[in-house]
Amino acid sequence: MHRFILSKVIGMLAVLAIVAVLVFVLTRAASGDPVSVLLGDQATAEDIVRVKKDYGLDKPLPVQFGYWLREVVRGNLGQSIFLQRPVTQALWERAEPTTLLSLMAVAIAACIGVPCGIVSAVYRGSFVDQLFTGVAMLGASIPSFWLGIVLIQLFAVSLGWFPVSGYGPPDAALPERLHALMLPAFVLGTLNSALIIRFTRASMLDVLGEDYVRTARSKGLPESTVVLKHALRNALVPIVTVIGLTVALMIGGAVVTETVFGLPGVGNLVVSAVLRRDYPVIQGALLVIAGIYVLINFSIDMLYALIDPRVKF
Repeated sequence: MHRFILSKVIGMLAVLAIVAVLVFVLTRAASGDPVSVLLGDQATAEDIVRVKKDYGLDKPLPVQFGYWLREVVRGNLGQSIFLQRPVTQALWERAEPTTLLSLMAVAIAACIGVPCGIVSAVYRGSFVDQLFTGVAMLGASIPSFWLGIVLIQLFAVSLGWFPVSGYGPPDAALPERLHALMLPAFVLGTLNSALIIRFTRASMLDVLGEDYVRTARSKGLPESTVVLKHALRNALVPIVTVIGLTVALMIGGAVVTETVFGLPGVGNLVVSAVLRRDYPVIQGALLVIAGIYVLINFSIDMLYALIDPRVKF
């Protein structure tokens, strides 16, 4: 157990180190200069040199990376060039919309994907199976921005059931904020349910042909008990895996949805930072998202032994 956790922690640190190097190199390799964007076209060469010196951008890249990595180890993600406040504070201020959006979307995706996958596997080859399989393929191919625009036009503009964009006023209560997140959460959840449907169906098909399932049926147990208690429980490991990965993907992949719906989340912050070449915000946000991703993977690995006693660390 302890060796398993230690190996996982070492692997997580290695992944984060690789992500840190890649993020730093790719942000610097992109065209554009944050100082030029910050000062505008009227800035003189002296002004540009002075501001670069203030932010340490005049130093060689290995030195800049060393300074940034040292501060990251201390828990400091740096200072935003444009926002003029710590990156940690900027991310914390934008964390609530992204977190609520991701959790709501995962709940919707699981509520759609798992039951549809189970029914599709139980009635394999039937019209219902073909319908749910087609829905899964359709959901995997629809662009999120297109579906978001269609839903805004239908439910926000035409019917007026939801706000067109935004997250509510600053003093809005939690129910009002959740109401504003319903449409974007439905977009993310519906599209990501396609992957859960396919994984659930495949996992259930593998289990439904096992001997213990046939034995349970031969004992005269109700079909619902056979499917939900005997088959589903043994098929949960890959299903939980894909749901956990969906959570991580939604946290890092809500950029388009947040932009379409005008949500002040982390995704919108990253888009603005990329357009401004705000290196500290880009690096900090991507590193945090990578950290959340590896933590979710670690949590999934720990859940395996609880879900299925046959799994050993």
